[in-house]
Amino acid sequence: MARILVIEDEYAINDLIALNLGMVGHTAVQAYTGREAIKAAQETPFDLLIVDVMLPDTDGFKVYEKLKGTPAIFVTALGETADKVKGFERGADDYIVKPFEMTELLLRVEAVLRRTHKSESCYRIDDLVIDFEAKTVTKGGEPVDLTMQEYALLEVLVKNRNIALSRQKLMREAWDVSFLGESRTIDVHIQRIRKKLGLDERIKTVYRLGYRFEEMP
Repeated sequence: MARILVIEDEYAINDLIALNLGMVGHTAVQAYTGREAIKAAQETPFDLLIVDVMLPDTDGFKVYEKLKGTPAIFVTALGETADKVKGFERGADDYIVKPFEMTELLLRVEAVLRRTHKSESCYRIDDLVIDFEAKTVTKGGEPVDLTMQEYALLEVLVKNRNIALSRQKLMREAWDVSFLGESRTIDVHIQRIRKKLGLDERIKTVYRLGYRFEEMP
């Protein structure tokens, strides 16, 4: 998985980002000022920067200019178009505005890592292997036939492992569909995935919310 430098001066937000990155398997290093970030990046290479635009000793754009060559996602409380344009003009790979859902940030992280070829190409747990590039699944060395919808749902769960996802979030991220109210669609597909892959102990039901793929140490 990736080494990610989180540059954010608000301790609670920095801690939350680092915690969630760790939960899905990344290694997060935390910096709270531009000076700390530059020092950390000079000591060891990173696969991705998550950079708050407004830092106490400088701004995130200036930090990024000193660390160019590393993919970056800018984070800011400012939602003005001019700030987004400024970030992209300086080479940002993505831009997210506070407040944001942590699952949205994780998906953006995965998208940037995939574009820059830093994301994991396979995921292995127990006797299960998921090849994200080929979009295939094997169990005990034998291929498992999943529908496109089942595979897409499994991939979202695995890439957001240890994080509870609502049914609405799963449908939106797996199938690019938004819906309101109750739906049994996700439940039916989860039952099929559990049965085909023997994942009853891995895919947990989160009461009144949705599901979580569990990979706790």
